[in-house]
Amino acid sequence: MDAYMDFFNRDVMGSVQVLTGFYFFTRFLQRKVKFYVYLLFALCWIIMMRLIPTGRIAEFLLYVLLLTASGIVVCHADWKSVVLYAALTVEIMQLSYGIVNSLWGMLYPQMVSFEQKILGIAFMLLGNMAALLLAVLCYHMAQRCFLYYETVKKQYIFTILTPILMIFLMEEYISSIIYGNITVIDNSRMIAHTNHYQMFAIQLLGMASLFCIMFAYKKLLQNFCLGIELSLLEQEEHSLNQYVEEAKAHYEKTRSFRHDIKNHITVVRKLLQKGKSEQALNYIGDMEELTEELSFPCSTNNPVADILVGNKLGIAQSMGIDVYCSLLLPYPCFVRDIDFCIILSNALDNAIHACKSMGDGADKYIRVTGRIQGDFVLLEIENSFQGQGLFRKGTGLSNVEMVAEKYHGAMSIKAEGTAFILSVLLIIPQHSESIPQQIG
Repeated sequence: MDAYMDFFNRDVMGSVQVLTGFYFFTRFLQRKVKFYVYLLFALCWIIMMRLIPTGRIAEFLLYVLLLTASGIVVCHADWKSVVLYAALTVEIMQLSYGIVNSLWGMLYPQMVSFEQKILGIAFMLLGNMAALLLAVLCYHMAQRCFLYYETVKKQYIFTILTPILMIFLMEEYISSIIYGNITVIDNSRMIAHTNHYQMFAIQLLGMASLFCIMFAYKKLLQNFCLGIELSLLEQEEHSLNQYVEEAKAHYEKTRSFRHDIKNHITVVRKLLQKGKSEQALNYIGDMEELTEELSFPCSTNNPVADILVGNKLGIAQSMGIDVYCSLLLPYPCFVRDIDFCIILSNALDNAIHACKSMGDGADKYIRVTGRIQGDFVLLEIENSFQGQGLFRKGTGLSNVEMVAEKYHGAMSIKAEGTAFILSVLLIIPQHSESIPQQIG
């Protein structure tokens, strides 16, 4: 009977335990594996336990190594993430069993009136089930903390791996001393010189410490993401300010030319009156070159937007992308120039990137249209794209949406075949006081 119980406890429940951990380990890595991989993993674990004489610490270390090898070879994941999640998987399982064992140690002496063999079997089965359920619950909580933020950066992994390993080794060291191979049972059927209530509290604090570390790691990565976004926004603001300065300089040149136009006309008239038609034609040719320099490739009625759109569409044309612009913006108005620039720059950058990702020979195009209707401005940027995959609202589109909300408007995106269409509706404020001072 003891041999069967040992087989059930070591091989059957041990396999269920390691497979449960392996399942959530692959979920942490955001990978899916075939069913036969689970069978091979369990088989490798059983063989290792049979061939290699191990203790508690050695078993856990072998489990970590087996998870690490599987993560690198089978899941093809980054080794830093693999090591972190392997340690986390084993630590959660270890603490779950430790909590249940301590709880069972407190309950067992209260049931001395029951048949001890039946009670032992019941405690073993219920203990394994309770520990697995607790581990699954903790895995789900850890998964919610980690999955999104782990995709950001991995250089901070060792800041969380070190305390996790410390908790793991300290908990295992304490458990080995208290629940080692040699135990002494007193008359009350308690392990002598052992305070199970104290051990239960230590195990709970270990699990709580583990989640506190994960929460701190999550906040660290959140701050890292915010730092990157802030840096990008600062760069974008710098670029947009350059567009504003270029537009102002261009406007001053245009105003200077308009101021001198009467003098130019007078010169041409005098040359024609004196019969110097060839010189007059040459003078007119020089004026045409000057006006060509002052003209915008795309006239939107807004000098800042003219500079930005002309620059972006010029880049697109140099990449072999067909461009079309029919955009009319209100000017002047209480919509800030930099807000128009945020919308147009992010939309055109995304459009250029989407067209650039398409294969050679594909029909690549970008169309920029916009019109004014009463107090509303509707902007629409359409571009070709690969026509597959889901869209994720990144920093660029989030900034566009925040500008639209700032002016009590809306942003929408849709895909029709190989066409991606971004639409932005703004309500033109009639007074500057109606504009929020901050975006978002």
